[in-house]
Amino acid sequence: MTHKIGYLVGSLAKGSINRTLSQALIKVAPDDLEFTEIPIGDLPLYSWDYDDDFPPEGRAFKQAVEASDGILFVSPEYNRSIPGALKNAIDWGSRPWGSNSFARKPTGIIGASPGGIGTAVMQSSMRAVLSFLDAPQLNAPEAYIRFVPEDFGADGEVRNEETAGFLRHYMDEYCAFVQRVLAANAPGHIGDEDPASAK
Repeated sequence: MTHKIGYLVGSLAKGSINRTLSQALIKVAPDDLEFTEIPIGDLPLYSWDYDDDFPPEGRAFKQAVEASDGILFVSPEYNRSIPGALKNAIDWGSRPWGSNSFARKPTGIIGASPGGIGTAVMQSSMRAVLSFLDAPQLNAPEAYIRFVPEDFGADGEVRNEETAGFLRHYMDEYCAFVQRVLAANAPGHIGDEDPASAK
């Protein structure tokens, strides 16, 4: 069975190294996963003033998240936290109150940076947000990528075999995690039984 994965690139920059990383992840991912980018650049700044009548961009974003079997966040770290455009998109997807599009979606977080800590602090912030949104997260392996330009081609080709092997392992684990979460959430799963009937 093929699973539809929506991926969000947290940078709006045309030459984003995280967009390059997203293409590398797609190249090494198992054939069970089918990827579609969910764009975030056209979303206006979220305000609850929109909750009674979402603009087309907000509705399209929520529909894309809801149509995905899993969500992959590929993002840089800005000022030791989540880039504003990505946080804004998450806020759109979680609103209006009671219509959280991320609930029960299996998620993965990965990011690249020229620096040595490779987006670790951003990912810590993201985990707190996704926990509140009831979005299950792949917790291991953690993936903090130090971006070395010579290791990546413009189309996402990974020229360093050690890096390619790590990314391949990460995507294998993410695929298995998506399958586990979807199986656990499937109708009729034992965890969904009425406690009164399980006697």
